[in-house]
Amino acid sequence: MSISTLPQILIEEFALANGLRVVLSEDHAVPVASVAVYYNVGSRNERQGRTGFAHLFEHMMFQGSENVPKAGHFQYIFNNGGTMNGTTSSERTNYFETVPANQLPLALWLESDRMLSLKVTQENLNNQRDAVKEEKRLNYDNRPYSNAFLRLNELIYRNPRNAHSTIGSMEDLDDATIEDVREFFRIYYAPNNAVLAIVGDFDSTEARALIEKYFASIPAQPSPPDVDVSEPEEVAARNEVYCDPFAQLPAIMLGWKVPPRRTEDYYALSLASDLLLDGDSSRLYQRLVKDEESVVGIQGGIGERRGPSTLYVFAIPKPGHSTGAIRSTIQEEIERLAREGPSPDEMEKLRNTLLNDAVRNRQSTLYRAQRLAEFTLYDGDPDIVNTELERYLAITPDEIGSAVSRYLVTDNHSIMEVVPAHVAAAEEKPAPAQPEPPGEPAQPGAPPPQVPPPPPADPAPPTEPPPPVADDAAAKHEQVSTADD
Repeated sequence: MSISTLPQILIEEFALANGLRVVLSEDHAVPVASVAVYYNVGSRNERQGRTGFAHLFEHMMFQGSENVPKAGHFQYIFNNGGTMNGTTSSERTNYFETVPANQLPLALWLESDRMLSLKVTQENLNNQRDAVKEEKRLNYDNRPYSNAFLRLNELIYRNPRNAHSTIGSMEDLDDATIEDVREFFRIYYAPNNAVLAIVGDFDSTEARALIEKYFASIPAQPSPPDVDVSEPEEVAARNEVYCDPFAQLPAIMLGWKVPPRRTEDYYALSLASDLLLDGDSSRLYQRLVKDEESVVGIQGGIGERRGPSTLYVFAIPKPGHSTGAIRSTIQEEIERLAREGPSPDEMEKLRNTLLNDAVRNRQSTLYRAQRLAEFTLYDGDPDIVNTELERYLAITPDEIGSAVSRYLVTDNHSIMEVVPAHVAAAEEKPAPAQPEPPGEPAQPGAPPPQVPPPPPADPAPPTEPPPPVADDAAAKHEQVSTADD
């Protein structure tokens, strides 16, 4: 099956003199326009001691600019019938709006004003730093399993650029100065480090004029430093036990290091992940939830990155079922997929799902704008939006089985055992003293006589010293957390 069964997305691209890359795609089916601005900065760009800056700036970008008051961006878009948001990942930070077609000039003016003149003040830094801390408390520190997920990344990746979380360290944010934040904005929020994509009901000539009007005067900056996200094949640590104060049930998390996005093995592993984990008909759901009824739930997927990506599985066993048994079942299903590959019915299901998702997603002007911006930012080629589906449809059952065998059927993966803190505390508590049985206590008998053996007539001369006795505590610790330095 070919992607030619779907309509091609018509694309026009150009660049301003200051380096801003622009992608336009007219579609007059619905009188709306979507704008996506992607900046080439994510947690991968943060250095040790200054983590969390990319996500902090996602918040800072709504705190006003030279001509827009604090929170004015929200008010102007919502009051004119639009929607908007921003997100941060390891790879990029993006901002986007969908507005009535006649409000496209407003959306472009708002994006250009904050790109040029964001209010990076001590007051805004302080209040948004507090907002990020509250977000971390709400979404991670006080939710079961969430911090364990962050820790799993640190077990998989050795390179700190890949290992630390997008939300970052609160200590690092506390240490940040206003000079640090202004420098981060100058380096990364420049037109030559961004992509602007517009999809919807507009005239390309008029859109070009608006873009020139609002963005052309923003000065370019020196290119940001290159980022090294390379990884050795070995995961950072293979086993760890995590005590979770909010978890009520134990859980098991597994993580593998897999190839970067848009490689042949990545496509195959992405489809393998769908077969194992996507929806009620997936292999692991059918076996663990439906057939064995051994887990409360199971989920997972593949984390797409420009550098080494990840594939993870997360399961919560039902009471009476051990994490070890669930892990063995997961491994059995992975090995079966590697050995047998997908069935014809499964391949048909994959193809139908891919086509269905492509048709549904393309109905959204915002989806198309985001994909065009992403492919331009990551790959320098927005037309990949018209060929990416074909890459997935071309993957064969043998390629899926081979990729699973090489990347997932291996001891080189990270295992996180999540233990509820109340369970761990109960296991560590000493057993209560048992009362003596009724009656007279029995007096212990005398020990047998200790008679040393007679010395040899001719003692042997000393040789090599005996081998040292292993440290039991260290050996036990290695079984819990093994990290290859």
